[in-house]
Amino acid sequence: MGLTQMGCIEVVCGSMFSGKTEELMRRLKRAQYAKQKIQVFKPVIDQRYSTDHVQSHDANKILSTPVKTAKEILDRVDDNTRIVGIDEAQFFDDYIVEVAQKLAYRGTRVICAGLDLDFKGQPFGPMPLLLAVAESVTKLSAVCVVCGAPATRSQRLVAQTETIPAENDSNFKEGQVLVGAHDYYEARCRICHEPNAIMTSQPGLFPNQMKSQIQNSSKQNNKNLAEIG
Repeated sequence: MGLTQMGCIEVVCGSMFSGKTEELMRRLKRAQYAKQKIQVFKPVIDQRYSTDHVQSHDANKILSTPVKTAKEILDRVDDNTRIVGIDEAQFFDDYIVEVAQKLAYRGTRVICAGLDLDFKGQPFGPMPLLLAVAESVTKLSAVCVVCGAPATRSQRLVAQTETIPAENDSNFKEGQVLVGAHDYYEARCRICHEPNAIMTSQPGLFPNQMKSQIQNSSKQNNKNLAEIG
């Protein structure tokens, strides 16, 4: 009997624009082709593209149920559901870990996608615990917009933060949550990531002068690393 028949937890993580949601949907659609019943959930706070779909930055989408808390997922999963997909898992309260565990012990394949790091490069919400209990972890990278290296960080470009549901508020550090896409974030590598540098309070890319300075700094850092090596 395979892991998916016994129940398991799979986590797909990475930075913004690394293809997490795309990979989640790929796995879910394969399950649909196999005529397995799936249910998909996402936090109600994520309304970037649709209120009732999980959608990637490339506009691929799949029907989902928005929920306020992790407990709602457990309450809404049908007995004959074989696969449960959970997008933007980092936005849920810590109970999401227990939800995933209970579903897996019930024989359900649970696939979670989410940011492993916040905009400061720190572990995000319940993701560290999800990664620890999962049978399978896939970490994806994007492309750094500054130097072209594999990107594992999400560079925030604006200063404002999001209003999140009161029941989830205690799970996040001050200023940690801001739901957005290309207008609020860029993918960066470790060297080009500037966790404490938000250059503008308005949506949009860094001013060209600032970006040029960061690019020059990145080139110098890479040169220094090469000399050390």
